[in-house]
Amino acid sequence: MTMFRAGSRHPHDTGPATEALRLVKVTKTYGTDENAVTALDGVTLTLGRGTFTAVMGPSGSGKSTLLQCAAGLDVPDSGIVRVDGTELTGGGEAELTRFRRGRIGFVFQQYNLLDTLTVAQNTVLPLRLAGRRVDRERAREVLVSVGLGDRLGHRPDQLSGGQRQRVAIARALVTEPRVIFADEPTGALDTRSARDVLGLLRRAVRVHGRTVVMVTHDPVAASYADSVLFLADGRLAGRMDTPSADAVAERLAHLGDDTMAGV
Repeated sequence: MTMFRAGSRHPHDTGPATEALRLVKVTKTYGTDENAVTALDGVTLTLGRGTFTAVMGPSGSGKSTLLQCAAGLDVPDSGIVRVDGTELTGGGEAELTRFRRGRIGFVFQQYNLLDTLTVAQNTVLPLRLAGRRVDRERAREVLVSVGLGDRLGHRPDQLSGGQRQRVAIARALVTEPRVIFADEPTGALDTRSARDVLGLLRRAVRVHGRTVVMVTHDPVAASYADSVLFLADGRLAGRMDTPSADAVAERLAHLGDDTMAGV
């Protein structure tokens, strides 16, 4: 990467300000020579603000790499990545870290909470790391909104898996990010907890206007999204709007068919 341009536009890009995420011909290869594996092969996509998108595909399809490159956690070999109007195509790690802390939220399968901190302390940790003022009342309101108003002083080992993921969502929301990236957020949860977490992510979109991009392998989880993007062999292989669990499962079963509709 060569430059980090806040709000800059590529000379061939005329995308509107309503775009939350834009990828243009993004490629990513791991390994070299005969051991090279192409994880992303010229992926181009645009996601609008205030939308909930699920990303699906078989193991090795590139979905996790897509999320990592889109979120600035990994560097593509080529192409353009823009989040909330900022092109993540350059600058040092310190600049990218500041950008992520200010405008991006993350929810991971394994929660990534610190066992030594309370629920409230874990929630405001991103603010402290970013050197931002900690509004404890705001943090409490967020925790109440995810159903943890009576757990502020608890530590992660005193919580269920579903409650830990609620803390992770509160932590992602407290910085008021423009985009939330969720990597298999329900993978370690039981059915009821997964439903509750997915409802919270959908509420973040509907009520708070956030943009959520979620990698998942679960058709039921994908059905909570506004649309589903399918990947196969590092390429976009289809899109489904207003998905149902059955329709998603059927599409996954036929990924790679010549009849797959392009995005």
